[in-house]
Amino acid sequence: MIALTGIRTSYDGLEDLVRAGALGPDPGTLRVAVAFTTRQAVRHDGRGTGYRNEVLSLRLAEAVGSCAVEPGALPDSAVEECVGADVARLLEHPLLPVRVAALDAYLMHVLPHTPANGARPVPLPAGSSLEKSRARAQAVVGLLDLPPGATVLVVGVVNSLLEALRSRGLRYVPCDLKGGATEWDEPVVADALAAAGRCDALLVSGMTLGNGTFEPLRRHALAHGKQLVMFAQTGSAVLPRFLGQGVSAVCAEPYPFFWLDGGPGVLHRYDGSCPGGGR
Repeated sequence: MIALTGIRTSYDGLEDLVRAGALGPDPGTLRVAVAFTTRQAVRHDGRGTGYRNEVLSLRLAEAVGSCAVEPGALPDSAVEECVGADVARLLEHPLLPVRVAALDAYLMHVLPHTPANGARPVPLPAGSSLEKSRARAQAVVGLLDLPPGATVLVVGVVNSLLEALRSRGLRYVPCDLKGGATEWDEPVVADALAAAGRCDALLVSGMTLGNGTFEPLRRHALAHGKQLVMFAQTGSAVLPRFLGQGVSAVCAEPYPFFWLDGGPGVLHRYDGSCPGGGR
């Protein structure tokens, strides 16, 4: 694994390393062959509320990099602008989700989710959308090392994650930029950083890469010695690069995501304890 051990860097710093070819081939020599969006609406059986997803994905050789966006926020022209463009050019794109997806595709290409690169595969069984959501939630929450009664800030409200936290005797503060309420009418706060101070650990969606809120949370966790566990469809190959630099563990889920298919799948967990884990 090409690790960042000993190098303290930010998200922007990681982009700079890639631009310089410090982690692999010159990104100006690699072109995106396919760009596409995936749009989904879901309401699991037995749940009173639903949600929508929209994800931009870029294909680079055998790798697919992805970044989730707010539904309807990505202009149709963005997909066409990505096709045939080299990664270096896309890392300068005016839209942050395009830059994130390009960085994710590049890192997926040079640092795939393998044991040699610090990843531990976790089989995801076949099942309904709700069954697979709950199985993923158990894999994610299992990366937290907390005593019962501890409080977790959950950034990016996923009801199955909240259920899994409750099953382990953990309290939580749900947070999402849209605010609102959870399935169980619990208030959802909108300012993650403001709520982080009263929480013992952070459980954070990779979507924070695409909306620019990841770095403040990483710096908070690093400064206060708190666990920061990332669950990542967005930036699944990006976030393991921050293990030991504020991020304590990552549950990476590259495309295709669990909600696209009822068959078996695989997640990739990183906790920094195995060879190549980034510490």
